[in-house]
Amino acid sequence: MPLAATSTDAKSAGDLPLEVTSFIGRPSEVSDAKRLLSTSRLVTLTGPGGVGKTRLVLQVAAGLRRTFRDGVRFVELAELRDPSLLAYKVAERLDLRDQSARTPLDTVIEYLKPRNLLLVLDNCEHLVDDCAFFTDVILRACPKVRTLATSREPLGVYGEATLLIPPLSVPDPMDTSLDVLADCSSLQLFVDRARAVMPGFELTDKNCVTVANLCRQLDGIPLTIELATAWLHTLTLQQIEERISSRYLLLSPGSRTAPERHRTLRALVDWSHELCTTTEQRIWARASVFSGCFDLPAIEYVGADDETPAEEILHVIHSLVEKSILIRDEHPGGVRYRMLETLREYGQEQLVEAGGYETIRSRHRDWYANLAEQFQNKWIGPDQESWAQRMRLENSNLRVALDTCLTQPGGTSIGLRIVNRIDQYWRVNGAHKEARYWLDRVLEEAPEPTRERASALRFNAWHAMFLGEAETGARLLDEASELAEQLDFDQEMAWVLQNRGMAAIISGDSREAIRFMSDALEIFRREQELNGELNALFMLGYTLGVSGERNRGLSILEECISTATQQGEIFWRAYALWSISCVEVTHGNLKVADEAGKEALRFHRLLDNRQGVAYSMETLAWVNEKEGRHARAATLFGSAAEVWKEVGSTPENFAEFRENHQHLTFLTRESMGNDAFEAQFRHGGELASEQAINYALETKTPRRPAPHPEELPLTRREWETAELVTQGLTNKEIAARLTISPRTAATHVQNILSKLGLTSRAQIAALFVKTQNTGSEDADT
Repeated sequence: MPLAATSTDAKSAGDLPLEVTSFIGRPSEVSDAKRLLSTSRLVTLTGPGGVGKTRLVLQVAAGLRRTFRDGVRFVELAELRDPSLLAYKVAERLDLRDQSARTPLDTVIEYLKPRNLLLVLDNCEHLVDDCAFFTDVILRACPKVRTLATSREPLGVYGEATLLIPPLSVPDPMDTSLDVLADCSSLQLFVDRARAVMPGFELTDKNCVTVANLCRQLDGIPLTIELATAWLHTLTLQQIEERISSRYLLLSPGSRTAPERHRTLRALVDWSHELCTTTEQRIWARASVFSGCFDLPAIEYVGADDETPAEEILHVIHSLVEKSILIRDEHPGGVRYRMLETLREYGQEQLVEAGGYETIRSRHRDWYANLAEQFQNKWIGPDQESWAQRMRLENSNLRVALDTCLTQPGGTSIGLRIVNRIDQYWRVNGAHKEARYWLDRVLEEAPEPTRERASALRFNAWHAMFLGEAETGARLLDEASELAEQLDFDQEMAWVLQNRGMAAIISGDSREAIRFMSDALEIFRREQELNGELNALFMLGYTLGVSGERNRGLSILEECISTATQQGEIFWRAYALWSISCVEVTHGNLKVADEAGKEALRFHRLLDNRQGVAYSMETLAWVNEKEGRHARAATLFGSAAEVWKEVGSTPENFAEFRENHQHLTFLTRESMGNDAFEAQFRHGGELASEQAINYALETKTPRRPAPHPEELPLTRREWETAELVTQGLTNKEIAARLTISPRTAATHVQNILSKLGLTSRAQIAALFVKTQNTGSEDADT
């Protein structure tokens, strides 16, 4: 769904990252950035690493949300290593899952062209040429889009305005009074972060001079201040000051040619490294091979050796978190860790210097090859939702692992195994273009006639067909078929037949489709290939049901649902339920069609399967039209249309589906009149994702209050938290409801109290009730 400036969609790609610490200083820089953005369509915030560019850009973007009709989209690029995946990354953050033959850049352009929004590209410095080309193309093709970027150097694009972000102000050595020092932004940041480490910390007449000296020595760079305050766990202010001073005296002459701020940052990171034990330094370096976040078992596998057994890694990770080398994040699947980019780069330097970089990369690759194996083996089962969530978190690491396979000698066979075993994840995520990108690369490097190659060819053919590349898909499928036959690989032959059946469905040849899929089903059952059996049952039941053999088709679909339910599986169950909805709406059994369509939609939402959401919404629109609920039907057609755009597909890809879509859309428009239809259609397209799904499910949701922003300056997430506090939920219950960590929920509650000047949860509830627009939003309006 497009993100409106006031969207309440919790899953929207446009959401800015949560700021868990307060923003200190920078009023002039915030003002300057906004002013430049009002006159230039590209503003780049430049400055050294650690100076606070990301925090500043988040502050500016948050303040401009309401200025742009379609809101803000934030794209973090620090973890992206392959420049050719830049457009994929932006499309991913826009929640676009294009299945057409267009390039990812074309997909992004088509989405952005009509929109008035702010696109934020964070950490461009390692991709500066590619970011320059990308932003130049976007700005030329999308006249209502403005871009705000952060980089250690300008992008060099025509019309770019740059704003150099200096360090925070530091105190004058001659000013030693507490009142004067307290107004200095670097001291304010130091005190704020020190309180997070030592809640009772205060700036006093006794310590203000020491703190002022520290801030001067740290040149007011926010990252260095945050690293320094982290050591208050174990050192006094005086000890920190002494160690930083002596460390600067030991700087090598060569480092003095770098800018002073860079030397200061490097010095502090060097010092932080030296204050770590040898074991902590080793694990820091080895953790640098991860991209994005990682969990404890992963670092235990990658980081352990004879000197540091796996059972000791937990204690080392705990220490690195305490020292702010690692950042601890809570996710529904458990705790994960990540590193600031500056620290990750430093750790990788140490790993390369120690001579162990390639070995640790190989361990990282092997861990994710094993994860891919687990994913494939456990996908058909009761944990599909958690596996889908986990694989999304591991996406960056999977990319790194595949890149390792393609750049290290002897890795292509492992690369083939990985792409074959994560293909179901790519399908659920709608990542057909990225799947083809990696499959093409791996197949080029692994020409040997193996079973793994046959499977990869067939997977590549499937994605090509969904992207509308029929000729390419047919060629790849023929090659897969020849190889499977040559290797006497019956299970793979069944998948080839299944793919040929899908190609027949796309072209509208139901007779051929039924023949291919019936043959495939027979082989899958003989080979006891459950995933293939469920796939074949769904597609065969659907094709039979919509091509005239209703009873036989429904019987096969019920068998699919029964088998999937026994396994706790929901992916194929959702598609079988959707198929029942399609069959029954065609035959006028509207009650069953409605119930099956809604149940399918609930399952697709659990997996965030946007393509499945689009199909389900579309079919529910048919149901509503046949029930004479024309306004609801038009609204659902509009909501479905937006999701089709997101995934880069269309309801007209399949012949039978296309006919129903065209006929029932025409009837709805004719029943309402063109103007009324267009109004409801637009309304459906403007609904945020969760709003649209709730509308389709006919659930009633409480109306959101709409206070004046200066009266109650809360973020969308804080409003949601306030509502749940009003309902009497604990932080743990709020965390479960919003799918966040209890610690994050507690932070939201504290932010609400601070912003509104309140002291208790009861006061939050009382104020929320006052401002709430009582009553419910009727799902049929």
